[in-house]
Order: sequence, then structure tokens, then C-alpha cells
Amino acid sequence: MKNSNYLYLQFADRIEKQIKSGVLSVGDKLPSIREVCSETGYSMSTVSKAYYEVESRSLIESRPQSGYYVSNISARTVPEPSASSPILSVKNVEREDLIDLVYNDMRAKGVTMFSLGFPSNELLPIAKLNKGMIQAMRSLPNSGTSYEELQGNLNLRKEIARWAFTWGGSPTEDDIITTPGCVNAISHCLMSLTKPGDTIITESPVYFGVLQLAKSLGLYVMELPTNITTGIELDAVKKAIATKKIKACVLMSNFSNPSGSMMPNEHKKEVVRLMEFYNIPLIEDDIHGDLYFGSGRPTNCKTYDESGIVLCCSSVSKTLAPGYRVGWVLPGKFKKEVLRSKLYHTISSPTITHEVVGDFLKNGRYENHLRKIRKILNQNCNNYINTVLESFPTGTKVSQPQGGFFLWVELDKRIDTADLYHLAMKHQISISPGRIFSFQDQFSNCMRLSFGLPWTNELRQSIQTLGKLVDL
Repeated sequence: MKNSNYLYLQFADRIEKQIKSGVLSVGDKLPSIREVCSETGYSMSTVSKAYYEVESRSLIESRPQSGYYVSNISARTVPEPSASSPILSVKNVEREDLIDLVYNDMRAKGVTMFSLGFPSNELLPIAKLNKGMIQAMRSLPNSGTSYEELQGNLNLRKEIARWAFTWGGSPTEDDIITTPGCVNAISHCLMSLTKPGDTIITESPVYFGVLQLAKSLGLYVMELPTNITTGIELDAVKKAIATKKIKACVLMSNFSNPSGSMMPNEHKKEVVRLMEFYNIPLIEDDIHGDLYFGSGRPTNCKTYDESGIVLCCSSVSKTLAPGYRVGWVLPGKFKKEVLRSKLYHTISSPTITHEVVGDFLKNGRYENHLRKIRKILNQNCNNYINTVLESFPTGTKVSQPQGGFFLWVELDKRIDTADLYHLAMKHQISISPGRIFSFQDQFSNCMRLSFGLPWTNELRQSIQTLGKLVDL
């Protein structure tokens, strides 16, 4: 007999089958949780988890004080953006000017920030963080003005180690090094493991911060074909590491920026196996792993790492407090090298903010906050997809991420989203053009949209305006 952990998935699958077969139609109201419990004998926990799971699949939506309804998106066949097909070379193309323009949008007032790379302040527990800041100043020696120890705040490291159970990890605080954010962690990893002229492999498209960081370190980037749903293609990884001299691999295995892809568990296991076999360090960016829409947190590559070949980097910059600069790395067997890099380039992580986040994790506030923000982001994602498909020209393709807060939109080949960016800014709308996510000449007809903003009628109108601009 299957245990209760599988029962809710069986029930969720039954609901999905009813929707896809037409037994349940768009707009139909599902029975209340109490009604289902009464009819089936299931517990309220089982039914609640099943409904939440089906909602994460974008098939139903919850309406406040009304219940669950079959969503509009369930009736749509959403065209998926194409898999990438970069040329397997390491030639780099300039993108700095466009990146500077998009990044500077953050200072603009009155602009709808679809280019935002982190959640809006309205989604963050700022009042609770402020209380934590006051408490930290009172409890820390010298009110937190002293340097932290090199490895980082002990309280924070203990809580990160404890939190690792959510992805199947079992590190101790001694296995963790704190950093001022996730990019800083990745930077220390790259500086520890590579030298100018070396080649690394990544997904394509890939977060532009990784590209610019690699370039600043004098590294060459080989971008590999990537599926919009399942992430980097394993055959391409095998071919690259077997025939090229690769010094490191940088991957975002869960809800990749910008595509939103998530590698299946078997892919994660195989990538780790390949890296172990060829002795190539895998620098994993798991910054979005806690922002899942389903019923359970996905594993990461580090989950399957038995040799220490994976350096897992993360942060609360995308979930809790972007400006606090709280990040960390589980460096595996490269701890000594990463610590040395931190000593040379950073010395110490911010004392007060790292203490605040450690306490936030310890007191259960982080878990409560995540439950709320995940639900909001899931609903936002569905609203964005619906509105894009309704407002953009026929043939528009949209990703369907199962977590994070980015949509990847592919337009007709004739559309240049760099031009669209300039046109949209005249209407006080900022987007992230696709070409900034590659060193190669690709993704010019794609863009990244952040759904980390509170959903409003004004936001819907901004998406509709974008659709009209695309159609000009």
C-alpha cells in the first residue's frame, strides 16, 4: 500500500486527468476541501496538498473566500520556446552597453519593472527584518561593527546547514562559507579554480552576471544547448567535456535565470557523475531552489555529490532581502581554496545582516515567508502567461516555469527585443532583452519578464501594452 506522501499525488493526477479529458471545464468550481474529505475519507492535509499540487501545474486557481476553480490556462496549449542551439565555440560578443541600460532602470521612478532581477519590496517581510536588525545590534559584540570570522557568521552557518534537509543535504556548519551574496560566492569559486585563458561551460541562455564575471576573470565561456523545460542537454555536456579542456561547469539546476528550466533528478545525477568522472568542478547556483510551486522542494546537484566535486552557491537575495548581501557556498573538497580567495578579496561578510538572517531562519520566520511568497509567485506566473497569450501576436511562445520568478518569451524572428526595450521605455515599461543572456548572436527575438511584482490591473495593462508594441 502506498503511503500518504504518494496519496495526494495520486489524487492530484486524477484531477489533472479530469481537466484534460474535459470532465472539468474552464471556470468549473472544484468541491471544497471538506467536501472531498467527507466523500473520500482523505485527510484535510492530503486534499490540501493535492489541490496545491494541481495549482502549481497551472490547472486550477484559488479565489479568496470562494474556493478552487479550473483556470483559463488549463484549456490552452502553450507553445514552448525553442531549445537553444549555440555554436560550440568560445568567441565572446560585447553586450555591456545594453546590460548597463537595463540594470540602470532600477533607479528609474514610475517604470513598470519587468526587468527586475529580484522580488518587489511589497513581497518581502520588511517590518520583521527591521525588528531583527534592532535585536542583532543589541546582541552582537560592539553592535555588529567588528569583522566576522573568515568562514562566516556561526549562527547563520548552523541555520543554513539545518535548512539543507529541504534539498536532501546533511552538511555541518563547518562545510559552509558565507559570502556577500550569491554572485560573490560564484566569483570566489571561479577565482579559486580557474586562471585567465581557461574555458568554462554553461547553459544558454544564462544569467548575464555569470557571463560578465567570467569575462572579467579572463575566462572563455562555451555555451551549450539548453531545453527550456529540462535545462542543459546532457549529450552536449558529454561532448564538450570529452573533447575540450574544460576547467569548470557553471549551472543553475533549479528554475534557471532567465529560462526558468529545472533539470530532472536523473539529469542532475548524471551531470554530477560526469563531473566526477572527468574531475571537473561543478559550480551550482541554487539561488531559486526555495521558490518552487509544487508540493516539495526540488533536489539540486549537490544532493547527489559524494566526492565533493560540486560547489553549491545560494543566497536569500531572491527570497528575502536583496540588499542584505547574504550568500554562501558549500565548497565541497575545495574549501581551502575558496576560503583563501575570500581572505584575499573579501576578508569578511557583513556582520549585522548575516546575524539577522541567521535568526530569521532559526525562528521559523523564513519558512512562513516562503509559503506566502511561493503562492503569490505561482499565481503571478499564471496571470502573466494568460495575459501574454491573450495580448501578444499569434505564434508567441512562453515558458511555463515550475518555480522562480522569470518568464522566457520568444517572439517572431523579425522582432528585435533590444529595439522593443527602447520602445517600451517610452511607455515606462522595462524588459530584459534576450541578447544580454548570451555572448553569442542569439535570442534577439526573446525577452525575460519578471513576475516578482504584485499583480494589479495596472500590471496587466502594461503587459497588454507590450503586446501592442510587439505587434506594431
